[in-house]
Amino acid sequence: MSEKKNPIPSKFETLEVSNFLRQIIDADLAQGKHSKRLDSSGKPLPSVITRFPPEPNGYLHIGHAKSICLNFGLARDYAHALNGARCNMRFDDTNPSKEETEYVDSIIDAVRWLGFDWIHEGVEHQHYASDYFDQLYEFAEKLIEGNKAYVDSQSADEIHKNRGNFTQLGTNSPFRNRSPEENLALFREMKSGKYPDGAHVLRLKIDMSHPNIVLRDPVVYRIRHAHHHRTGDKWCIYPLYDFTHCISDALENITHSICTLEFENNRPLYDWVLEALKEVGVFKDPLPKQYEFARLNLTYAITSKRKLLQLVEEKRVDGWDDPRMPTLVGIRRRGFTPESIRLFCERIGVSKADSWIDMSVLEQALRDDLDARAERAFVVLKPLKLIIDNFDANHSEPCSAPKHPHHEDWGRREFNLSKELWIEEDDFMIEPVKGFFRLYPPANGEAGSRVRLRHGFVIECTGYDTDASGKVIAVHANYFPDSKSGTPESNNYKVKGNLHWVSVKEGIKAEIRVYDRLFTDPHPDSGDKNFLDAINQDSKQILNAYLEPSLKDAPAEQRFQFERHGYFVADRIDHTASKPVFNLCVGLKDTWK
Repeated sequence: MSEKKNPIPSKFETLEVSNFLRQIIDADLAQGKHSKRLDSSGKPLPSVITRFPPEPNGYLHIGHAKSICLNFGLARDYAHALNGARCNMRFDDTNPSKEETEYVDSIIDAVRWLGFDWIHEGVEHQHYASDYFDQLYEFAEKLIEGNKAYVDSQSADEIHKNRGNFTQLGTNSPFRNRSPEENLALFREMKSGKYPDGAHVLRLKIDMSHPNIVLRDPVVYRIRHAHHHRTGDKWCIYPLYDFTHCISDALENITHSICTLEFENNRPLYDWVLEALKEVGVFKDPLPKQYEFARLNLTYAITSKRKLLQLVEEKRVDGWDDPRMPTLVGIRRRGFTPESIRLFCERIGVSKADSWIDMSVLEQALRDDLDARAERAFVVLKPLKLIIDNFDANHSEPCSAPKHPHHEDWGRREFNLSKELWIEEDDFMIEPVKGFFRLYPPANGEAGSRVRLRHGFVIECTGYDTDASGKVIAVHANYFPDSKSGTPESNNYKVKGNLHWVSVKEGIKAEIRVYDRLFTDPHPDSGDKNFLDAINQDSKQILNAYLEPSLKDAPAEQRFQFERHGYFVADRIDHTASKPVFNLCVGLKDTWK
């Protein structure tokens, strides 16, 4: 199908959770619509069978996550139905020139990462459209024999021109009245490799004057001399999606075929093909039914495979798994959890009306998930040295903090306070602005500010050092020995500032990748915009930071809350114990306006 431009929405809105699909399924279950079906071995079939049918021509994105959670989620939620429920994984691999095993593997990995599988009663239900090529061909011959399909020898341009448009009816092909015998012979010659690409196509004989252009004798087979990643060179003719999809559904006994709204106009063709094959004795009732829901339109993102590929090929991002990409491999590397994606999909619900979901809804789902599960840690992202002048250089003061403030049973982090510490450079100002409660030096006869070093002592700023250019390179302070957190005497000190820190002796140097939204425009490809003009040039920053010692053994993909900064994840590709790399997942609060 041609790519549609996204509309410019009048406003952002979050969809209310809708259950129209559940209402349909509930009604079918109440009527026992699918309760008497048997498989080929005579075993009762589940009353609810859905499917997830990706084309293996690219990496899945956040829009696919909605479909995955919907289809597999329905199968999970209707496990109580008669004979249970299942969701099939089926690859729509009918276009050999664009599909690769790499994409098949990435799709399988993404769906499993989200927490789903396609095993029902010990049987794995992973299928490919190419599994059915022999049957699809057989069914095409039956339609030809029933005078419901014909071989058209017009060029692609002629077929397109004669198809008409919304204001002009189509024109019958001059080959439309070929006899079934002639069509069958030609179709078999197409299969045998006698003709080059484009010489002939197989079309369904429906109605060239139908108001729905989809039903104007659609093409269902074309010649393509291309190597297929599964069937090799066995075939040189390949079926198109609209023919393959509905038949695959019927062969797999799908009960509810759930698609996005762009396939709404194709539903009559879906029904026509299955009814035609029922008439020639291939299928019987109840036939699968197609239902459409609104696709995910997410602000500050694009989901066009063509445009995502352009970003990768032009090296505007660091690959398909760049943490700024809306691909599932990118989202995973960014630090999103499967639980947060499922929570997001639950919150936006399922609707038949197109709408926009603001990126903040996705980000908040991650915060809500990580708040309860992510261990805390001190990390200084923009280090500035703090020297405690009256602290013994040979002494290290043991300090500790809970790994999580609401989970004491998780244990505590242990670290030491020393004479030299790293603090955030933003925690010091030579001339403080109003409301600045962190470190600033003495001035105008007034003492410097006092702050508490978290889980440590109260300190008072006494001065600072600069380099030749005037840049502050160190801050000086004195500490109060009777002010340590957790001691009775600490109550005698009342300060407004509370700083995190990392000991210079113990700090672990790390690379921190601070990611932001890839686009500055909430709708980068709406209307006639060039989405490349909206790329956020500050969407990736690399910082050299210092970690507290408890993070030295953090495994790849473990997530933490870096206190005061946000949620971070150990990069699943580049992170090692000897060279830690952490990515910003999401900030502690939404800072986008």
